Amino acid sequence: MTTTSKQELLVGGVSIAPGKRKQIEIPVAKLFDYTEMTIPVEVIRGKEDGPTLFVSAAIHGDEINGVETIKRLLARKKTLARIKGTLIAVPIVNVFGFNRNIRYLPDRRDLNRCFPGSDLGSLAGQLAHIFMSEVVTKCTHGIDLHTAAIHRNNLPQIRACLNDSETERLAMAFGVPVVIDSNIRDGSLRQAAADNGIPMLLFEGGEALRYDEKVINSSLRGILSVMQAIGMIAGKGVSLSQQKKEAFIAKSSYWVRAPHSGSLRVSKQIGGRVKKNELLGVLSDPFGGGRVEVRARSTGIIIGIVTLPLVSSGDALFHIATFEDAKEVGDRVEEFDGFIEN
Repeated sequence: MTTTSKQELLVGGVSIAPGKRKQIEIPVAKLFDYTEMTIPVEVIRGKEDGPTLFVSAAIHGDEINGVETIKRLLARKKTLARIKGTLIAVPIVNVFGFNRNIRYLPDRRDLNRCFPGSDLGSLAGQLAHIFMSEVVTKCTHGIDLHTAAIHRNNLPQIRACLNDSETERLAMAFGVPVVIDSNIRDGSLRQAAADNGIPMLLFEGGEALRYDEKVINSSLRGILSVMQAIGMIAGKGVSLSQQKKEAFIAKSSYWVRAPHSGSLRVSKQIGGRVKKNELLGVLSDPFGGGRVEVRARSTGIIIGIVTLPLVSSGDALFHIATFEDAKEVGDRVEEFDGFIEN
């Protein structure tokens, strides 16, 4: 599908003509007090033909880095005034969770396990159905912005199904050092997009309910780089020199879990390179006794880490990605500054 100057584009019942920019509120449902809940959307159509890209955030309501990223993307008025095709920006998909500072819907469902949804389903299913029908299926490409779950921190990374050549091309263009070749989960937005033939990237970075400037800037720079790669914007006026550096595809990844309950003192940080059997942290009881060492199973890069030091047996502590050359990846992560030049 390609947006052309002769096609009418309707989002939430609102028509957006070529060369126009509109903010739209798509009705979803009402709260107990009959307050109307709506998905905020901004549509920017270029005067020239081109692809249609959606950029979304806060599918999990506590993942707010992406909300700020989209704000900053929309503030680049000169760049967006010259786009070819259409940008559909959705800063908050899960408006219910966002307003409560929680990950889920009021019924505790995970929206990212409810796609493509149904107009007769649960609240999560209805929300997924509206987002799919009003936004996703009208696009040729997509980028969905996430952070780690509560009490975890993620290294800026792209997750994508790389058996699709266009998806792989966009993943490498995004420009973060680490790309995870990730299987599609049932009920996820990525699965629903793939079923509709839409190449889509999932960006992960930072913590829930916290802004992280490096993460926000790296995701913004990545979005602009993808827009260049698909021909939506030209390079003029957008400095993306860091994006030209190589990204690395992980062979696999694994979680190191707590072998014992206790308080955790970490020895390694996010983005750090670890060797097989290297010490990652130490668990101990409130008196400092009962020490249990936590070690890496194999060499790799820490792409996710727990931030709450009080853990129970079996809790996920460190997410480690493995590569052909972990040292080279580690060097790339160290030099990655994440920032975009204005």
